Amino acid sequence: MSTSRDDFGIAIRSALLQRGAKQKFSLFVLILLSLSIFALDISELKPIKILRSLLNDGVYRISAISSSPIKFSGTVKDFFITHIFVYKENRKLKTELEELKNKDFQTLYLQTANKRLQDIIQLEKKSAFTTIAAKVILDKNSPYLNSVIINRGSSSRIKLGMPVLSEGNLVGRVVEVNFLSARILLLNDLNSKIPVMISPKGSQAILSGRGEDKPKLEYLPEKFELNDKNLVFTSGKDGIFFEGIPVGNVIFEDNKIKVKLFSDPNQVSFVNVILDKSSDAEAM
Repeated sequence: MSTSRDDFGIAIRSALLQRGAKQKFSLFVLILLSLSIFALDISELKPIKILRSLLNDGVYRISAISSSPIKFSGTVKDFFITHIFVYKENRKLKTELEELKNKDFQTLYLQTANKRLQDIIQLEKKSAFTTIAAKVILDKNSPYLNSVIINRGSSSRIKLGMPVLSEGNLVGRVVEVNFLSARILLLNDLNSKIPVMISPKGSQAILSGRGEDKPKLEYLPEKFELNDKNLVFTSGKDGIFFEGIPVGNVIFEDNKIKVKLFSDPNQVSFVNVILDKSSDAEAM
């Protein structure tokens, strides 16, 4: 009997060791394990609940840790995409803002230029001279030489020696004429010398440019009396300038008698070139 039982055990072990038996045994064990886990899962025993809770926490923690790199990479990606979008949008808004500012500045500039042109037109109507408006297109100022280039020339009847006004006051004369442009020698140029008359006594002098803002008066009468009423006008004695064009008022500065010009030559942007006396002025 003992021998037969041993043979039976050996036969069973031999059968279990076979490959087919191994697979069946493994499947059987897995089924048993699944049934056990299912039974434990539906069980209401307190130890089982605690064990199930611990297992669930462990699974959840492992899942969270394993998914963190993916979440982190997604968060980083979203952050950079949002940052780049905001940066581009910010640049776009800045560009649009600059364009609006430039449009506003351009509008203000055009309004200012338009007002200046309107003032020039009004001066042409009120002036005792026949004039033509011109715009300064180039400033050739230096420490002692001061001149500007205007956008009118011989095609607009501009000639050498013609007086040039700014806001109705003398600022210079034409010294070079081209077909479409001309050069104006300003009163404060070192080479500028103009015969003038000083009110109220009609004293004669020469207004001489010195490269400074205020030209100097030369060849004044010996008994010249300086006062607040000394205004300077062109005398017309040179046969080039018309008489009576306002120039400035006399001041005493640095022990010299100078003229503070009514129109600052350094601020000239639009001018009126005198072509001739108006018919109304000639009638007078």
